[in-house]
Amino acid sequence: MFESVQGLIDEHRRVQEELSDPAVHADAARAKRVNRRYAELSRIVAAYDAWSAASDDLDAARELAREDSAFADEVPALEEGLQAAQERLRRLLIPRDPDDARDVIMEIKAGEGGAESALFAADLLRMYIQYAASMGWKTELLERNESDLGGYKDVQVAIKGTSTDPAQGVWAHLKYEGGVHRVQRVPATESQGRIHTSTTGVLVFPEVDEPEEIQIDQNDLKIDVFRSSGPGGQSVNTTDSAVRITHVPTGIVVSMQNEKSQLQNREAGMRVLRARLLAKQQEELAAAASDARKSQIRGMDRSERIRTYNFPENRIADHRTGYKAYNLDQVMDGALAPVIASCIEADEAERLGAVGS
Repeated sequence: MFESVQGLIDEHRRVQEELSDPAVHADAARAKRVNRRYAELSRIVAAYDAWSAASDDLDAARELAREDSAFADEVPALEEGLQAAQERLRRLLIPRDPDDARDVIMEIKAGEGGAESALFAADLLRMYIQYAASMGWKTELLERNESDLGGYKDVQVAIKGTSTDPAQGVWAHLKYEGGVHRVQRVPATESQGRIHTSTTGVLVFPEVDEPEEIQIDQNDLKIDVFRSSGPGGQSVNTTDSAVRITHVPTGIVVSMQNEKSQLQNREAGMRVLRARLLAKQQEELAAAASDARKSQIRGMDRSERIRTYNFPENRIADHRTGYKAYNLDQVMDGALAPVIASCIEADEAERLGAVGS
């Protein structure tokens, strides 16, 4: 059983030796890739060692039980321990999303519901920022387009992790958040106390580690500058600091006006553009891949309604996994971990089934 593990153990040894080479650390991008792979393989090696130890302990207990019945009492607990270690190792051997260790760029857009949808976009942004803080991640507001009542018509935020372990990566957790989020509550603008249903869209893109990873021909870019129109300071509406970047071959358009500097807005715009181009590239690959490699939990249809936030009942429900809880107030304060865990578990179970079939 687990015949493939020996090859991974050998690779772990080679990667460990590679990490001792100063030349690896002289190349930041290469060092990051090697560290990520080492962290991933280390978890597999540790799980394999735990499984081997549990198997040896069980064999020893069974052998001793033949001579002394008192040891037979230990066998059931050791069998359970071996089963748990075996299941953990099996899950770690599932082919992992190669982007799991990446940081992300998230875009939250108001949808159906007008002002109420924009207000909920602001609530979702706050939820994700607080969740990120609870995970020890850093957030950076890249762009925002505010609504009249203080919400967001559109807001983009970069979320950066601290771990090289893919299982702890930002993308590994937030990739399931893309889709339509439905809210049911009494809007602040509702005078009759009636419950309204609104929707807000969330897009999540894995961020490119190094600019060279996605090659962009400058001749393929159409760059326009214009005067910022949002809040920001005395100079924000008097200088052409806002930037609109159009990638002509794909038609992808990115606009940035959050910063007062045209250069800063351009740099932020290029970050978003690279992330969107990477996502487009991956979607095209996924579309050509076999069904076994596609995740039903993180589908490509961004119009899919994935979750409902029902404020009158204090209920949150994920429509893909069947998760339901009555602690919406806590979730909106960043306690999103159980909801995301349900997505990770459902995704792993599906991929585990695909591997075993």
